[in-house]
Amino acid sequence: MAARARKKPLPKEAFPAHIESFAHDGRGVAHIEGKAVFIDGALPGEDVSFVYTAIRRDYAEGKVEEVVTPAPGRVQPRCPSFGVCGGCSFQHLADAAQIEEKEKLLADQFRHIGKIEDVPLWPPLTGPHWGYRRKARLGVKYVLKKGRVLVGFRERSSPFIADLASCAVLHPKVDERLQDMSELIGSLGIKDRLPQIEVAVGDERAALVFRILEDASPDDLDRLKAFGIRFEFDIYLQRHGPDSIVPLYPENPPMLSYSLLNQGIEFRFKPTDFTQINIDINRKMVDRVMEVLDPAPGDAVLDLFCGIGNFTLPIGKRASRVIGVEGSSESVERARENAEVNGLDNLEFHVADLCQSSDEPEWAKRRYDRILLDPSRAGAEEVLSYVPRWGASRIVYVSCNPSTLARDAGILVHRHGYRLVRAGVMDMFPQTAHVESIALFEKG
Repeated sequence: MAARARKKPLPKEAFPAHIESFAHDGRGVAHIEGKAVFIDGALPGEDVSFVYTAIRRDYAEGKVEEVVTPAPGRVQPRCPSFGVCGGCSFQHLADAAQIEEKEKLLADQFRHIGKIEDVPLWPPLTGPHWGYRRKARLGVKYVLKKGRVLVGFRERSSPFIADLASCAVLHPKVDERLQDMSELIGSLGIKDRLPQIEVAVGDERAALVFRILEDASPDDLDRLKAFGIRFEFDIYLQRHGPDSIVPLYPENPPMLSYSLLNQGIEFRFKPTDFTQINIDINRKMVDRVMEVLDPAPGDAVLDLFCGIGNFTLPIGKRASRVIGVEGSSESVERARENAEVNGLDNLEFHVADLCQSSDEPEWAKRRYDRILLDPSRAGAEEVLSYVPRWGASRIVYVSCNPSTLARDAGILVHRHGYRLVRAGVMDMFPQTAHVESIALFEKG
């Protein structure tokens, strides 16, 4: 058997580069001898020196060693762990410049993927740039050499947990307790058998779900309860899969909740239910959806990928009939509960995997006046073939991935005869390269 070829060692010296643009993940893009190089810590317009971290056949990767000519938008990162922690990628870019770059990326995706030129943009929806994150999955690791437990996000491009003293993007109730969580877990007998904490913050309460790989002792349970009492957290334990989550303190905690103030809606949810991480932007997002979707009495509206009814319920206060469809049966159960709590009886919910073709359910055979799409990063390509049959005059598409939004926009425009009227960025994830956006399509 022939010996496997050894990998060529990476050059140790630094190389100069001019940064031309951003990649979708927030890295700067340069071209060296015709090959694209994705460089951590670099901003468009900058001249930098960098070292290679990987060289592949079609592209290479690197990280900044020195910024020779900084971009006008470059700022000092607020977090001392920036560049190591994988939770943020844009802290070195001013807040206004982050929005500008995300708008450029959205327009570029429409142009290059959707083949749609000169899309008018709404003013961006913005909110708090720090302390906004109400949902998070924090990694936990007892490190023997450090003699303590690390709690935080994983390092960039690494399975290791970043050594964080604080995290300024997390809701302050969580950020202020990171070190206390570390000390708590370090005091447990199962400190090396607790890999994860799920965080959820509502308007009035906050919850921590501790994933444990073996049963906790009575002393460990007492310590966890005491933590919840002292810092006012609802404490849950997860021994196996999601179905194994049980409350520890209080024994029967009330559900978490958030309100949509301008819509007169309150949602109740469990800590592991999917909800938007940024409540300020979520409220503005729902208001904008209601404005541009513009449901009227007598309208039938289809809300696809409806989750727990974040859009469905507000639409139901204005339209005659609303159909919500979602792949998660737990989310649909929560949506029905929330519809009942809010006194809405004109809503109908169905469980269906919208990312796979299947036998046509009864709801898919109807006609609708308005359609709302809010898919995962994979987009909504599989359901767009139904659009001509549904006959909606207006479609609003909320997206967390500009690439799949642009792809689906191309389908709606070039295959199904819709016009992309306007689009815009919603700053759901400040300090990161993630782009939340919205687009309005009209027939003809």
